[in-house]
Amino acid sequence: MTFFKNNKEVKTEELRLKDYDQIWTKFCFLDESGSLNNKIEPYFTLGILKMSQPYYLQSKILYERTKNNFYDELKFNKLSNKNILFTKIIIDSIFDTKSLNFYSYTTHKKSKFFIDNFSNNEWEAYENITLKLMQAVLAEHEILILIADHITTPEDIKYEVNIKKIFNSSNKRLSIAGVCRFNSKSNDLLQVTDLLIGAITYDLKLKAGLVSGDKYKIELVDYLKEKLGTESFENGFRNYNFNVFVEKDNGEVLKNKDNLTNEKGPSS
Repeated sequence: MTFFKNNKEVKTEELRLKDYDQIWTKFCFLDESGSLNNKIEPYFTLGILKMSQPYYLQSKILYERTKNNFYDELKFNKLSNKNILFTKIIIDSIFDTKSLNFYSYTTHKKSKFFIDNFSNNEWEAYENITLKLMQAVLAEHEILILIADHITTPEDIKYEVNIKKIFNSSNKRLSIAGVCRFNSKSNDLLQVTDLLIGAITYDLKLKAGLVSGDKYKIELVDYLKEKLGTESFENGFRNYNFNVFVEKDNGEVLKNKDNLTNEKGPSS
C-alpha cells in the first residue's frame, strides 16, 4: 500500500493542505565541522541527513546500542580503539536504511567566494551557508523540518527565526515548517551527521597535508569511502543518496566566484 501519490503534473506551488498525500515532509538533521571564527581551521563543512521517517535509522541505532552495550556519544573527533568498531556498525546502518539522503557543503575560508560572501559576519555566514545547502536539499512537493545542532550565539542572533522566514520567502511557498536546535549529545541522528561531515573534512585535510593522520580517523574515512566507492572527497562526490559538494578554491588558486559547480555538483 502506497500512501504518497507522486503526481508530477501538479505544481508544488498549487498544492493545498488537503493534498497531504502528495506532500513529503522530510526531517533534516544538520551539523557542522569546523568553526567559522577559528582562523587556524581552514575548512568549514555543513551537512544534512534527510529522511521522511527518522524512526527507521533511529531504531537501528538504538538496537545496536543495546546489543553492544554502547551508550557514549558518537563523535568523529572522539574516535578511538574503544568505539571504532561500533562506529562502523552505525555507518553500515546508514547504508541499510532506505529513503535516506545526505548533503554537505564544504568551503575553504581563504577562498575568494567565502571572502566575498561570508567573511564579514560569522553568524550571518552560518545562516547563509545553511540556506545555500538547504536549497540543494529541497525537492518538489516537499516541506522540510530542520533539526540543527545547538551552538551558543549572541542574544541578537535569531537563527531559527531567520532560516524559516528567509527560506520560505525565497521559495515563495511553505518550504520549511520549522527549525529547532538540540544538543547533539541527546540526538543520535545529529551524531550520525557529525560522523559523515567529520570524515569528509578529515579526508580533505589529509589531502592538503594539514594533518599527519590519526589511525582511527583514517580508518573510518577509508571505510566510508569504500562504502561509497570513491577514492577521495577532494572533488566532491554524488550518487543517488549522497551529494557532497566541495569548493575547489582553497585560497591559493583563486577561481571565478560564480563557478561553484564541480563535476558532480549539488542537486536536489
